[in-house]
This record gives sequence, C-alpha cells and structure tokens, in this order.
Amino acid sequence: MSTRTLGLSDELHTYLVHETMREPDVLRRLREETAGLEKANMQISPEQGRFMMLLVQLLDGRRAIEIGTFTGYSALCVASAMPPDGRLIACDVNAEWTTIARRYWEQAGVAEKIDLRLAPATETLDALLAENAAGTFDFAFIDADKPNLLVYYEKCVELVRPGGLVAVDNAFWKGEVANPAADDENTGTIRNLTFRARDDQRVFSCVVPIGDGLLLARKR
Repeated sequence: MSTRTLGLSDELHTYLVHETMREPDVLRRLREETAGLEKANMQISPEQGRFMMLLVQLLDGRRAIEIGTFTGYSALCVASAMPPDGRLIACDVNAEWTTIARRYWEQAGVAEKIDLRLAPATETLDALLAENAAGTFDFAFIDADKPNLLVYYEKCVELVRPGGLVAVDNAFWKGEVANPAADDENTGTIRNLTFRARDDQRVFSCVVPIGDGLLLARKR
C-alpha cells in the first residue's frame, strides 16, 4: 500500500527510480496506467518490484505464489525474473483489475508463466496443499486483505521449500504499527504477523524498509 518507499524525499526517490535502476518500459506503462485508478496506492513501488526481482533471481526461483495481484505489477516483476520454465500462481478475486494485468503480461511476453486463479486465496492455497505441493515453491509474496495475513503466512510457509522465501508487504502499514494508539484490526494483525515471524523457529525473518515495509521470512 505504498507506491514509494516511506520517508524518502521527492528528490531522493526520483534519483532512486530514474538513476539507480532501469525500469522496463512495460512496467513503467503499467505503473502509470494504474496510477489513474482509485485504488492506485495498492500497487507496490518500482524499487520494491526491482528488489523482488533480485530476490527471485538469487533464489533461482522457478515456482512462486502471489496472494493479491491487483493490476499485475508485482506478478510481472516476479515472472520476468524467472526462467522460461518458471511458473507463478497468482491469486486474486477481482476480474476487472486483473484484466489490466493480463494485458500487460501479454505485452511483456510472460503470460504463459502466470497461472491466474480468480478465487479466494485460501481456497487456492488449500487446493495446492491437498495436491501435495507442500515444500515445492521457491517464493511467495503476500499483499492482500490484512485480516487473513496469518492464515496466508502459515499456508505459504508450508508451501515453500527449505531455503525458500515468504515476503509480506505493508509491514509498516504507513507507520501505524509503531503508533501505540493504533488498535484497529488491520494494524494489530500486521503487528501480530511480524511478531509471529520473529519468533517462528521454522524461519529466519527480517523487515526491510522498502516501500511500506517488506517482511521477509526464509524457511530453514
């Protein structure tokens, strides 16, 4: 829920995006089209997308899951970072937003890598577990409804392999996680997830201050 890293000045963010990285034209055009939507702040920042591409490459990722696809920017980043035989299962429930995503995936030549499943993510994750897919994924990215974060996290930890990575967006929740007066459900759930990952002996976790905060949990 942040199209730029929190706390950066306009000048530094411009330098970061335009001087230190080369955002492919198709990603830039998708980002600019999404900026005109009412829910544009749901898109990840370009610097976070670039970082996730690096993570997938470092993992030699070939199988990935995404929970919360929106207009497809993060999925396009992940799919572009995978080899030709890579496959990303993208979970969402909104046909209108993902129609935009499909269009850009086609333009980028990665549509065949992406299996979009329009259904509640819990159903898709449960189906994968029922198909004995536990421990077979390299990377999972969670950027969806906050009340279900703990459920998504638990299922994704099961699905990724040892050495695989679960990434969860909005770990800072626009700074509200550090606000003692913020006691709403979303903020509380994000805090609880961060503490759960911190104390989870199955993973090694850290929070990276990029975008709106990115929680990373590497399965042991």
